[in-house]
Amino acid sequence: MSLQPHDDLTGARVLITGGAGFIGTALRTALARAGARPALLDNLSAYGPTTLTLLGTGPTDPDLTVGDINDEPLVRRLVADADYVVHAAAHSSVHGCTTDPQTAVRSNLTGTDTVLRAVSGARNMRRFLLLSTAQVYGHGAPHTPRPEQAGFFTEDQPLDPLNIYANSKLWAERHTRQLLGVAGRDYTILRPFSVYGPGQVPKPGAASWVVAQFTMYAALGQQLLLNNGGHQLRDFIYRDDVAAAIVRSLTAPRAAGQTLNLGTGTPTSVRQVAEHVRRHFPAADIVDAPRVAQDPLGACADTARMHDVLDWSPAVSVTEGIDRYVQWVRTTPNAIPDWMRGETSTSRITSWRVPASL
Repeated sequence: MSLQPHDDLTGARVLITGGAGFIGTALRTALARAGARPALLDNLSAYGPTTLTLLGTGPTDPDLTVGDINDEPLVRRLVADADYVVHAAAHSSVHGCTTDPQTAVRSNLTGTDTVLRAVSGARNMRRFLLLSTAQVYGHGAPHTPRPEQAGFFTEDQPLDPLNIYANSKLWAERHTRQLLGVAGRDYTILRPFSVYGPGQVPKPGAASWVVAQFTMYAALGQQLLLNNGGHQLRDFIYRDDVAAAIVRSLTAPRAAGQTLNLGTGTPTSVRQVAEHVRRHFPAADIVDAPRVAQDPLGACADTARMHDVLDWSPAVSVTEGIDRYVQWVRTTPNAIPDWMRGETSTSRITSWRVPASL
């Protein structure tokens, strides 16, 4: 990423909630490269010690404060010391929110409110950035300019979240606009599409993380299960590209008050991902499986506003990104979590079902 004059973050203090996560740790690296001083806040509940080490963080990380976004005095203290806040903390998988809605509400709603109220009262705050999700579109009604083209989601179309996770993110978007709008605080909302890349370690039941899932299951000699035959469309954007876009969004003047998609604008089917992974693991079997409940059929991002506002484009294609991820798994075999090693195709399909009662 080439920095423009308005992108000077030298010495700026940037608080990243959820900073020990997959995106948060990549963002920390990108911010440090831009001359900023990143500070991480995380309760370390998302990953175990092995994954945290792979992500370059853990309880002894000097940039990390181990704490909860619902701890109001702590959040107010950290926000008061920051020039920018990136709110990435969330109970972040569809499966996790569906099976534990109480934690989803506490983290994604109550915790977001705590952070926003701290930001609204922070006099030195330059910009707040909310990391939302493309899941807010649901199945949506993708705009298709020509019949031969895949549909794409535009920022201003009606939203139709299909699950608790997506609904909580939509609430967070609206609460950001309402609370910070009244307070006169600068904010930007980003909707990343399907983020992937080295460092991503699947969580149980998180069937949508297909690059990571397919690569690790193929490395283990297990089947690649295609929900709905793999016809779902996704817009896969590489982790480092997302971090670069966030850095850009913090200081781009025209990003103020904007809601922006983060994607490549290139549609890729889940089946195409499986087939590309199989090129690296020719013995892997690709098998059709039932569609996961509450899993969007998908579309790609309309990136026109992103290009216009940020004057930026992603650098890594999906084929190059998958190749990099496969290489990372091959050179980092301990990244594959133990729970994946004991699974079968039957147990995986069972884990995707929405519980009848909670």
